[in-house]
Amino acid sequence: MNLDQDQPANPVPTPAIAPAPAGGADLVLPDDTLALVPVRNLVMFPGMILPVTIGRGLSVAAAQYAVKHERPIGLILQRDPAEDTPTPEGLYGIGTVARILRYVTTPDGAHHIVCQGEERYRVREFRRDLPFLAARVERLREDSESAQEMEAQLLQLRERAIEALELLPQAPPEMIQAVRGFTAPGGLADLVTGFMDLPPPEKQAVLEMTSVPARVEHVLGLLAHRIEVLKLSRDIEQRTKATMDERQREYVLREQLRQIRKELGEGEDGKEEFASLAAAIERAGMPEEVAAAAKKELRRLERMPESSAEYSMVRTYLDWLIELPWAEPAATPIDIAAARRILDEDHFGLAKVKRRIIEFLAVRKLNPAGHGPLLCFVGPPGVGKTSLGQSIARALGRRFVRVALGGVHDEAEIRGHRRTYVGALPGNVIQSLRRAGARDCVMMLDEIDKLGASVHHGDPSSALLEVLDPEQNKAFRDNYLGVTFDLSRVLFITTANVLDTIPGPLRDRMEIIQLPGYTEDEKLEIATRYLLRRQREANGLTPEQAEVTPAAVRAIIRDYTREAGVRSLEREIGAVLRHVAARVAEGESTSARIDAGDLAPILGPARFEAEVALRAALPGVATGLAWTPAGGDILFVEASRTPGSGKLILTGQLGEVMKESAQAALTLVKSRAAALGVDADFDHADVHIHVPAGAIPKDGPSAGVAMFIALVSLMTGRTIRADAAMTGEISLRGLVLPVGGIKEKVLAAARAGIGTVLLPARNRKDLVDVPEAARAGLRIEWLETVDDAITQALAG
Repeated sequence: MNLDQDQPANPVPTPAIAPAPAGGADLVLPDDTLALVPVRNLVMFPGMILPVTIGRGLSVAAAQYAVKHERPIGLILQRDPAEDTPTPEGLYGIGTVARILRYVTTPDGAHHIVCQGEERYRVREFRRDLPFLAARVERLREDSESAQEMEAQLLQLRERAIEALELLPQAPPEMIQAVRGFTAPGGLADLVTGFMDLPPPEKQAVLEMTSVPARVEHVLGLLAHRIEVLKLSRDIEQRTKATMDERQREYVLREQLRQIRKELGEGEDGKEEFASLAAAIERAGMPEEVAAAAKKELRRLERMPESSAEYSMVRTYLDWLIELPWAEPAATPIDIAAARRILDEDHFGLAKVKRRIIEFLAVRKLNPAGHGPLLCFVGPPGVGKTSLGQSIARALGRRFVRVALGGVHDEAEIRGHRRTYVGALPGNVIQSLRRAGARDCVMMLDEIDKLGASVHHGDPSSALLEVLDPEQNKAFRDNYLGVTFDLSRVLFITTANVLDTIPGPLRDRMEIIQLPGYTEDEKLEIATRYLLRRQREANGLTPEQAEVTPAAVRAIIRDYTREAGVRSLEREIGAVLRHVAARVAEGESTSARIDAGDLAPILGPARFEAEVALRAALPGVATGLAWTPAGGDILFVEASRTPGSGKLILTGQLGEVMKESAQAALTLVKSRAAALGVDADFDHADVHIHVPAGAIPKDGPSAGVAMFIALVSLMTGRTIRADAAMTGEISLRGLVLPVGGIKEKVLAAARAGIGTVLLPARNRKDLVDVPEAARAGLRIEWLETVDDAITQALAG
């Protein structure tokens, strides 16, 4: 406890109360008047004995008067501890009457008194005619209660006080005995409050409580809070002690291990390990800045004990720096002929894509230091985007590494985490370079269109701007490494299914190469050249043990798959070969030949059938062509008419654009009813347009022609040609407007067995992108107006 309660903070020559007139030395105060000693951070309760250091002139005069005349003094708390000359307004109204037991003056001029509190008092009137601070006071009596209530309060307060004392680490036993010896609840409340670690204003509040029940209740509340704090402190101390004991044990064991290693001659204090790290830093070929940072961390590591939590963090950081490919890679010549051969070996078709890749490699060969475009392969799943990147790596003689970006929503996945976080690691780019072990690897950023973003974790697509920009990635800074790394020698290739979800600034840095879906003949060639061989090897079969005929492969393509790529085709071929493997392994046969007729017992009934012919055989059913992220697809537009009030009913989870197309188609039919020979009462009939399947949301601007033809077929009773499919938007003037995704839609028509495709005339230029094999099996009809669509689509 700080006993220097009355020393002045800044000595002042002029007191706040005027000096007394001459002759005050023989002054005798009345019984109701006390000499007052203001104190700063001390509240004395009746029954307590405390030392007080006094230094102000008025306080010294009051104490000397009380000693000389054997009178008590009044200790009273200041409201502002910083005030050196308190006025009556700066003092509380209630204090403690105290008797001076001892008065001591030290050689340095300080005055000390030892006081014992006697009772409470209230100031009635301050005296301003004396050489010290004094006041007329009223001595306060405590409000008592019944004997039973006093005994109950005393028992409860005593139990709580003893509980608090037992929680203290060095509580004197005499204090516990004193608490047990108290018989008055008010006095025990004063004792407990006096020795509790409370701010002076809170103690003063207890002092001003003359009602014993209220005082005891208040002190019980303070004790309850203090007991909870003490329990928490004890728990923390016990946990800390347990941790320290464990560390001490670990230290002893490590010291014993060090001595054992020393006796065995296995090195001293890890010097060999530090030497090997230093040598590894020299061999890594780091830039000067990076080498300086690594050596600095190594010096820190040498000064750390192995038991330190930071030791493993620094060691892991050094391992990352050492294992990254810092050295300048050796130049490798590019053989264009070999690259062309590798592409042809790995991929069938894709002539336009291969030509662009060869051009890309040729520019790299002629200008190795140049910054060529960043290639982005865009297409539906299973068309060979990732394998094209692997083929490019083979052609360049470089290592290939793939970074999956699908679902990444944290910027730290690209830039890395700061080392201050537990479990921090570099970003995916640096991790992939470590796996590749070369600075000039081919790094494929897969599914770049599926990057996410988070309000709390940043935008990874923005972080990729620095990675993919050749002007910035020379000095790419990963948050974990804290040093720059040159990414300019890395050949980045990206893949995506759709372009719409790629942010504009990121898409602007890439050259888009579209990969269309495959035709039936192309899938047959791919299966024959690649998929059958790969699945035979995966299932442990030889060509002699398992033969799948071309007819069987074509049947799988037509009846069991309907996709732009070949993933489902490979899965179905794998299922067929697993069936053969089971028969060979069980000894039923040594070989098997699978033809088209053998597929049903293995794969089940055909999953896809000639749905076009079934649906288009009725009036009001048209076949449309749609674009999806997985490639093109066909959809059916069904129209029906029922008695009603002239409403247009739309079902099939149609989006707003398709709903507007349906409304435009109906309006166009109504406006041309006479020319079409339609004699229908539209005001007393409801028109219902449905687009299966109802569980799949649909939207887009290319269904107008199909909806118009379906309505015309319904109103005129003429059926639509079973082998015709169409796409295009319409205007209210009857024009057929161009749409996108022509290549994917035409390929979908070829896969579905469509014979005639009706396309907007203004899409003629897009037919160049359609593979020749797909165009050869289709009859393309061009539509300028809806009249052309009626002529080409309706039968009879």
